[in-house]
Amino acid sequence: MDILFIILLKLISYYSWALIIYILLSWFPNARGSAIGQFLARICEPYLEPFRKIIPPLGMIDISPIVAILVLRFASDGLVALFRWIA
Repeated sequence: MDILFIILLKLISYYSWALIIYILLSWFPNARGSAIGQFLARICEPYLEPFRKIIPPLGMIDISPIVAILVLRFASDGLVALFRWIA
């Protein structure tokens, strides 16, 4: 059970970092067109899309990725609380 807990926490952490890197790629021209950018788009866009539908951009700033990362953080904290409660 502890192994599953550690794996899930690591996956959430890695996915959060993938989101951060994908967001930072938008600052560089043609970075999202690279192989790494396309790979990150395939794994990050399905998660970000519902947040973008709910939260409109504020001018030129899209805050939906920040909310998406916070949701992952809350999921991680909830997972920790759940496993403490079970154990």
